[in-house]
Amino acid sequence: MRVLVIGSGGREHALAHALARSPSVDEVIGAPGNPGIATLGPCLPVAAADPGAVADLADEVSAGLVVVGPEVPLVAGVVDAVEARGRLAFGPRAAAAQLEGSKAWMKDVLHEAGVPTARYGVFANDSNGRGGEAAALNFLDTMGGLYVVKTDGLAAGKGVVVTTDRGEAREAVRAYLSGKAFGDAGRTVVIEEGLSGPELSLLVLCDGRDAVPLAPAQDFKRIGDGDAGPNTGGMGAYSPVPLVAPDVVEEVMAKAVAPTLETLGRRGAPYRGVLYAGIMLTPDGPKILEYNVRFGDPECQVVIPRLASDLGAHLAEAAAGRLATPLQWRDEAAVTVVLASEGYPAAPRTGDVITGLEAAAAVEGVTVFHAGTVSGDHPGEPGSSGEIRTAGGRVLNVTALGATLAEARARAYAAAACISWPGMQYRRDIAGAAAGDPGSGGAS
Repeated sequence: MRVLVIGSGGREHALAHALARSPSVDEVIGAPGNPGIATLGPCLPVAAADPGAVADLADEVSAGLVVVGPEVPLVAGVVDAVEARGRLAFGPRAAAAQLEGSKAWMKDVLHEAGVPTARYGVFANDSNGRGGEAAALNFLDTMGGLYVVKTDGLAAGKGVVVTTDRGEAREAVRAYLSGKAFGDAGRTVVIEEGLSGPELSLLVLCDGRDAVPLAPAQDFKRIGDGDAGPNTGGMGAYSPVPLVAPDVVEEVMAKAVAPTLETLGRRGAPYRGVLYAGIMLTPDGPKILEYNVRFGDPECQVVIPRLASDLGAHLAEAAAGRLATPLQWRDEAAVTVVLASEGYPAAPRTGDVITGLEAAAAVEGVTVFHAGTVSGDHPGEPGSSGEIRTAGGRVLNVTALGATLAEARARAYAAAACISWPGMQYRRDIAGAAAGDPGSGGAS
């Protein structure tokens, strides 16, 4: 196959990296790609969230499979447009992508399917039948000591406030509903009870009928060590997760994933692609925190490098509606550390020259995935030939494989220490507790 990978982040680089090594794949093309993906194959310009533009490009390059990485193109209907041209596309169609496009819709699906999840309410300052600000604040007051306030729409992983401060929660409700915080994405809010316990990320391949879980992972959402500071898109991850026994995955598949897929089918939105289940392991059992409709980022960067079987075959089978090839896994563990720009997540600084990439990549077991970079080799972009510069909040994902979590973690941090730019920041406690470092803090 010739595979067209849509997106430009670390998730897409990790997918392209694995696809380039898949026996079923002849060529990988990135669109728009990034400097890391460009080392694997050509990168072509495209407006990733424009369904017609992506479908035209797929025709132009005769793509045998289009893999859509980010959530925005999926919600926009890119898969629908590509499939309308008779081509295979990996990812849910727009109807099913509402699972991430609207948190209110997602919670309603969970409720209809009987999936264990947090108690919730949905509120909006409009005429859609949802209560407004006063009703939202009253509902908030019925919660316990932990408050969760979410935007309904897409907010790049940042539209969630989790706090024990009721005043902060009330201010978030007002900022979201008014449009001050996230514009139209926040004018409808979901308020949930706070759940306690370790979090777990489970990626599941779906073909519209059947579903197969990938290896579990755990990520770190907050910016600072010990889970301090604001939520981000994710500052690191690791896999496998020692605290998760096989029966936990089986329970999530039986009590959450299967009924969700059945409910989506009844709603006329059969699900093909990868389903991301964000799970809280509560004292009452696993509960679903959220669903995303794409590979988690940075979970993808630790799960996919552990896959020993043909990723291209798995994605093509899911897209065609017939999962068949068994998944096979490497024995190694994986850890990824996200290197972020100064000011992230509120106001990331960009344009700084990155040094040390070659030295980092030379560390045994390490791959550096580009997430927010630009190359001076492209006209109109900052920097001179050969320079790589920062171009986003989360800039690089330093991923390492090792015989154990401790070895993978040591390699990842050794490689991270090779890389530098002004104001670079990263957490020092990724996978620490799981790898046996009791002073490292825990996962969010």
